[in-house]
Amino acid sequence: MQAEMIVDARNAVGESPVWVAEENALYWVDIPAGGLQRWSAERGHVESWRTPEMLACIARHPDGGWVAGMESGFFHLHAHNDGSLDSEPLAAVDHIRPDMRLNDGRCDRQGRFWAGSMVLDMGANADDGALYRYSAGQQGPLAPRMSGFIVPNGLAFSPDGRTMYLSDSHPQIQQIWAFDYDIDSGAPTNRRVFVDMRKFCGRPDGAAVDAEGCYWICANDAGLIHRFTPDGRLDRSLAVPVTKPTMCAFGGSRLDTLFVTSIRPGNDRDPQSLAGGVFALDPGVKGLPEPLFNDLF
Repeated sequence: MQAEMIVDARNAVGESPVWVAEENALYWVDIPAGGLQRWSAERGHVESWRTPEMLACIARHPDGGWVAGMESGFFHLHAHNDGSLDSEPLAAVDHIRPDMRLNDGRCDRQGRFWAGSMVLDMGANADDGALYRYSAGQQGPLAPRMSGFIVPNGLAFSPDGRTMYLSDSHPQIQQIWAFDYDIDSGAPTNRRVFVDMRKFCGRPDGAAVDAEGCYWICANDAGLIHRFTPDGRLDRSLAVPVTKPTMCAFGGSRLDTLFVTSIRPGNDRDPQSLAGGVFALDPGVKGLPEPLFNDLF
């Protein structure tokens, strides 16, 4: 199956796709627009809501709605059928400078929400980005768990939750790391290079892990999705019809469809361009359900 565009979303920066099985629907965000979007697989219908800040990443909340990483920290979002959206602050993030926002993020297998931060201007080459963890009851401002990143990205967890993956997308870095992850304390240790993406096409962007434990990473600037085995070996590369895929997620009734979001650069004026769209393809393997935020931690 070749990649099929399911939504001509024209997102400036589409990110954080999450499949919701009981709705038979895909949710994702458009970061600079502060847009939460939903595509119904049954009807092909698209809905959208606006948030008060840039919206970077989402995870489902057990009480309904979403835990979201935005500019200033973590929020609880409730989207309504009339197009309105409620936004409740949960915990602020103590950014090292004012021109920053959260970026890629997701829950670990136990339901703790992780997200990285970055300086808005990637061209500044500023390694002021950090990694934060939000658990229920924290009010903030949250202190970073790790720091020294330019564009932290590619967060994912192995099926047993005992390995955490993290990348830095910046052209000067282009590394993917693996960590030992303590599922009881939520602490990553033993950081090591998993994949040096400078040896492959594209910069590492958003990621997902399949049921076999392999790591899928969007290769930004290359129009590819790479699959790496747990020992860091490139297993396959799948093409999408846009240059800048951003993040992938498994979904569909059997979790055997790979959904991919993308970027539409500001200089792309071509009305026939597919950039910024959302795509679906057959990866040949099944994925795992995305964990819900756990409000018991």
